[in-house]
Amino acid sequence: MKKIFKVISALLIVVLVSCKTEKEIYVFTSFHEPATEGLRFLYSQDGINWDSIPGVWLKPEVGKHKVMRDPSIVRTSDGIFHLVWTSSWKGDLGFGYSSSKDLIEWSDQKFIPVMSHDTTTVNVWAPDLFYDDVKDSIMVVWASCVPYKFEKGEEEETNNHRLYYIKTKDFNTVTPTNLLYDPKFSVIDATILKREADDYVMVLKDNTRPNRNLKVAFAKSPEGPWSEASKSFTRFLTEGPAVAFVDSGYVIYYDEYREKRYGAAFTKDFINFEDITNKVRVPVGHKHGTIFKAPKSMIEQMLELKNGLHNNTDNEE
Repeated sequence: MKKIFKVISALLIVVLVSCKTEKEIYVFTSFHEPATEGLRFLYSQDGINWDSIPGVWLKPEVGKHKVMRDPSIVRTSDGIFHLVWTSSWKGDLGFGYSSSKDLIEWSDQKFIPVMSHDTTTVNVWAPDLFYDDVKDSIMVVWASCVPYKFEKGEEEETNNHRLYYIKTKDFNTVTPTNLLYDPKFSVIDATILKREADDYVMVLKDNTRPNRNLKVAFAKSPEGPWSEASKSFTRFLTEGPAVAFVDSGYVIYYDEYREKRYGAAFTKDFINFEDITNKVRVPVGHKHGTIFKAPKSMIEQMLELKNGLHNNTDNEE
């Protein structure tokens, strides 16, 4: 019995170690215009060359317009993938939410009202997830326009956005909505990343008419206070930043929406940036989301599932 117990124990250790060391690959959330179909994915081995995972994985069912724009996913310490998205262009006072253990089967969709305390709010745009590993909680950052609430600046009152946030552990209860960032200009499309302890970076879009490009800000806590925004590091008409740590630095992907293509910049310090648009490969039609990592076996299962469905369809025809 002792020998059998030792063998079983050894096997369990091997299994546990192999699970912990399972290879992970990059995954990019996506949607296609006009955003009525739902959640799509790209995947990459190196964070530079991307391919599509065929098909749509979750059709939007909440919100006035029932669209899915700006899908954002983060995986928490319990292995759960949490998804939020923009559910309407205008009129919604919240965003959509669902969760999954495998990126295939998704929970019932919820509408999370975060601006219902101010019904003059025009919109809730681009909710973006950040996992706070210090407090083991999720932070959701989004942009809303509340007319006449802030200094007008260059934008009309119905386009004068600021960044807000809530925190939650389960999306059943959330903290009260708080203002995250008022840079004294219209700002949208923010994403937060942690470099080290007390070292956080936020990539954001300056949404004023003459700019409409990307900048960065810094803080010692994800809740701020945040520094003044930097000078822009992208061209005119760029938005939707998503960041991947690749090798010894960061690749910031962004939507060059007038050119109908994806651009990319490489940086090690978020001060100096190199345009690497010609070095990355992103499928045509991809629209901005966020980048995270998932087990390679999980992505292989998704690819096999979709290929199987396609083969079955071919056989029926």
